[in-house]
Amino acid sequence: MKKLVPTGALLIPETASCVYSGVIFNVHQWPQTLFDGSTETFEMLSRPDTVVVIGVVDDKLVLIEDEQPTRAAHLTLPGGRVDPTDDSILATAKREMREEVGYSFANWKLVAVHQPVTKMEWFIHVYIADAVIGQGPAHLDAGEKITPKLRSYAEVRQLVMQRQGDLGDTYDLFEKCLSLADLLALSEFEGKLIAR
Repeated sequence: MKKLVPTGALLIPETASCVYSGVIFNVHQWPQTLFDGSTETFEMLSRPDTVVVIGVVDDKLVLIEDEQPTRAAHLTLPGGRVDPTDDSILATAKREMREEVGYSFANWKLVAVHQPVTKMEWFIHVYIADAVIGQGPAHLDAGEKITPKLRSYAEVRQLVMQRQGDLGDTYDLFEKCLSLADLLALSEFEGKLIAR
């Protein structure tokens, strides 16, 4: 799958070997030549990328109250893991929004991609979606209890700035966007295109 990542992203070298494959996480190792000419084994983790969607419905933003078997209910934005069957990162974002809250949108824009852990090849792709074109029932996984909540931009921004819930992946965006108009005017993310 092709995807955009930050220009300075740290990637697992093509020469690395996968020494452990788990359900979500994999461990990769490779021999790395050091500055003095010696060689040591270096290691990085990998996991499937994830998406976060800032959905705009009638000038309100879509939040979800998400409860899972290992985690108490908390506020977050719709999103989830990229599946191997997804055609693209955008397809994942659209699927997650439909599955978790039932919304379909006409307009989608990738506004940020983060690599939260430098020793892990894992990217969080943040999309803004607006112009609702459909709303149907949610289709939740067996391990999810999700309640959609529409909140004003000011309310969501305040929650993000106070680091309430699980909204940290969007802190940088909300910090610089004082209004919904500012958020919608964000430029499309530019990075380097890789195939992974």
